[in-house]
Amino acid sequence: MKVLVIDDDPDIIEVVTLTFEMRWPDATIISAATGDAGIQMVDTENPTLVILDLGLPDTDGYSVCHEIRRFSDVAIMMLTVRDKESDVVKGLQMGADDYITKPFRPIELIARVQAVMRRCQSTGAQGDEKPLHFGELVVDFGRREVFRSGQSIKLTPTEYQLLYHLSKNPGRVMTHRTLLGRVWGREYLEETNYLKVHIKHLRQKLEEDPSNPKYILTERTIGYKFAPVGE
Repeated sequence: MKVLVIDDDPDIIEVVTLTFEMRWPDATIISAATGDAGIQMVDTENPTLVILDLGLPDTDGYSVCHEIRRFSDVAIMMLTVRDKESDVVKGLQMGADDYITKPFRPIELIARVQAVMRRCQSTGAQGDEKPLHFGELVVDFGRREVFRSGQSIKLTPTEYQLLYHLSKNPGRVMTHRTLLGRVWGREYLEETNYLKVHIKHLRQKLEEDPSNPKYILTERTIGYKFAPVGE
């Protein structure tokens, strides 16, 4: 595992490094003190995970996250002192996979990283599963490929996981808690903001008209369901 820490605080880099040495002694930790340097290192170093601070000397972490998402689906965890719900939602909207606030306990960071890496390492699919066809949408989790009208759609690991559980249960309403538990883990059962933001991202990528979806439908106050060919 290679972890890129984008933070200008040496103390934070040291704490993160020691935390990973405790749990993942073989992990390689690299760092960047500015947003521009961090973006470049994502491109050149191909890290497994990015831990990104919001308060950087040259720009804010939201902009860095957005720029990284333009060319990479690397797992991104935001690390910041900001803990307002609006800050969390904005980070997720920019493409972050998770969010942890300072100060943090090493055990909390480990748990969050483990949850993110679970989503990155598996879609839940079996290698021999056949591609799923839903009208112009083709989903092949074995090969991690999704196509709409023949066009390849790039999804993040979390989006793959979410689409997997929805599309494998066509026509069935999946509650918020069920989806949060299966995709993020039991420690995220109340984090409905995570689910709402990623559903929005999926619709933007999969639906012809995200404001009037035909595949991923909302069941108000309950959850979501996948309509096989649009209902």
